[in-house]
Amino acid sequence: MRHTGSRIGAVSLRPMRPAKDFFAPLAVGAPAPLREIPARPSRAIHFFDPGNPKMAAKVPDMVGTVDVLLGNLEDAVKAENKEVSREGLVKIGQDVDFGPTQFWTRINSLDSPWVLDDLTTLVPAIGHKLDVIMVPKVQGAEDIHYVDRILAQLEAKAGLDRPILVHAILETARGVANIEEICGASPRMQGLSLGPADLAADRRMKTTRVGGGHPGYLVRQDPVDGDIEGPRTTYQQDLWHYTIARMVDACAMHGIYPYYGPFGDIADVVACEDQFRNAFLLGCVGAWSLHPKQIAIANKVFSPSVEDVRHARRVIAAMGDGTGAVMLDGKMEDDASVKQCKVMVALAEELAAIDPELKAQYDAISLED
Repeated sequence: MRHTGSRIGAVSLRPMRPAKDFFAPLAVGAPAPLREIPARPSRAIHFFDPGNPKMAAKVPDMVGTVDVLLGNLEDAVKAENKEVSREGLVKIGQDVDFGPTQFWTRINSLDSPWVLDDLTTLVPAIGHKLDVIMVPKVQGAEDIHYVDRILAQLEAKAGLDRPILVHAILETARGVANIEEICGASPRMQGLSLGPADLAADRRMKTTRVGGGHPGYLVRQDPVDGDIEGPRTTYQQDLWHYTIARMVDACAMHGIYPYYGPFGDIADVVACEDQFRNAFLLGCVGAWSLHPKQIAIANKVFSPSVEDVRHARRVIAAMGDGTGAVMLDGKMEDDASVKQCKVMVALAEELAAIDPELKAQYDAISLED
């Protein structure tokens, strides 16, 4: 086990970075770090292989139809295709006008032989286009510090005027254990994604599914009239509830954004929608899309419904200055209710700014209905 500081008795001494230095560039000439991560809609992070000609050809037409397009360089790209995919991503980044759609990439893991070439190639060539770099298998703050310093040096050399943000994937037990330190490791931190397949393997969980529930993870109704042989209803539980909730808390604490990761059963759109909705209700802002049909699911699930926005606006209107309490439709609403409703309305306004169809739906809401 590696230790980042010495121990004297029961006290751990960790190297401290002065607060005044936290928002100073890590390289001479690098852009100043952001003090607040922009709240940009990212309901679906759609993965594509930039080394696959068919996938690459579809990218220009997908601009504006999905919040985030991510060129994947890591898993699902064979070792012999790594350079081809990297070169393909550079070409896409140089040729495509992404307009309202964010342009992300997932680099190879930090212990791989390809990651340094990923960074030293992409930042000079298309760093001005890249919004976020997704880092897989992040174990602790030290991984973010490593990427942070390299990016600052490359940004300075390339003359970039804004910092590229960093997104970490939780794929190991150590990463989950260090989640708060990861979130607060750098002003570049944009968010976290759940990586259920690798995390399940690292935890020795007994599931071979990529995300989603498992029929064996359940609770069972107590025996009816003591008859343990009689029919008893079972309820499938969510394997990922704990991890998502912990991820949401850590991200909220640090002002960054949590995401559900991949749902591997492409054909089961019903279960995909259920899993995405669980994540949305817990506080996630989006999920990964591995197939175009999952984009529509994510856009639907991670957008507040017309009914929810209508109710939220009614509560805010009824509460006036936000103090006291009112009865609305037989339910008590108070200042905490207003805070909840403002979250819903703020998200609706952010999405309406980029989604004309949603804007029309939200604009048509009448508080008298």
